Amino acid sequence: MIGLWDTTGNEVVKALAAERRSAGGVASGMALSLIVVVDEKRVREAEAAATIATSQHPCRLLMVVRSDFERPINRLDAEIVVGGRLGPCEAVVMRMYGRLALHAESVVMPLLVPDVPVVTWWHGEPPELIANDFLGVVADRRITDTGQAEDRIAALRQRAADYAPGDTDLAWTRITPWRTLLAGAFDTLDTKVTGASIVAPASDPTAALMSGWLSARLGIKPKLRATADFPRMRSVTLECASGEVLSLTREDSMAAFSHTGHAERTLPLVRRPTGEELAEELRRLDSDQIYGEALGAYGGLSDLDSRPHKRVHIWKDPVLASRTPMPVPAPAAAEGGSADG
Repeated sequence: MIGLWDTTGNEVVKALAAERRSAGGVASGMALSLIVVVDEKRVREAEAAATIATSQHPCRLLMVVRSDFERPINRLDAEIVVGGRLGPCEAVVMRMYGRLALHAESVVMPLLVPDVPVVTWWHGEPPELIANDFLGVVADRRITDTGQAEDRIAALRQRAADYAPGDTDLAWTRITPWRTLLAGAFDTLDTKVTGASIVAPASDPTAALMSGWLSARLGIKPKLRATADFPRMRSVTLECASGEVLSLTREDSMAAFSHTGHAERTLPLVRRPTGEELAEELRRLDSDQIYGEALGAYGGLSDLDSRPHKRVHIWKDPVLASRTPMPVPAPAAAEGGSADG
């Protein structure tokens, strides 16, 4: 590992090249560039998840830690790790302070691997508009996590409003095992599904996306039944025109699957670590049309995948946005008589 303190972007590029030569790394082995945007307090979480993901997808990992935008002096610290604690990848962990943190692309862009896709993952509350972050604009795939937002349902609706092909969210990735088990049930089902109900906390974005997926694929309007007894989505029930009922209910790391006229079965439904979810999203680098349809169905928006694939950067200064403008005092009335009086 190479540590650079109070350095420059050029020095980081040189140090990465030197570390690659000493470790025998070659750029041709990189499948993508993965940019991770994270706050200082969650760096270890992001590193643990990225280590799992990079073990399955050789890449150059560029971790951007932004801090203290209002600091009067800019500073860049960097750690360069090739084939070390962050897995079999080339990793650069950059901590940016002051106004430099608002222009992270000036450091990141020269570090991208040429001619490979770029993926940006925000480990934390998603940006309101991805176009405000140049690290999202430059990416071919953009991964958010509405489960990290303060108001998770509002954040999911904002993802629908701000959607562009290539966007995805880890709340969607978390229902992959659910969707796999439910889709498998149709192998022996020869009837039309007429209704569905989902039991989950009212603020669970995975349940909202499950509702959107069922609505988009089956043309039904699932009922969301809120519960405070379970921290995550508890069950999904499908009602058929034939009177048959299918139900999938989570029980810890297993799921009980029941089907009218059949014996109940127990199936695996393991909650995966964030790194495994991230690795799943890195397996595909094109737009996820099924996610777009599910998100649009839940948000009441259509043809999300017909939107432009590329965003245009819209500059927004979070420091100025956070400041409350001072009221402008009204001009004082002139005292005494007029000048010619």
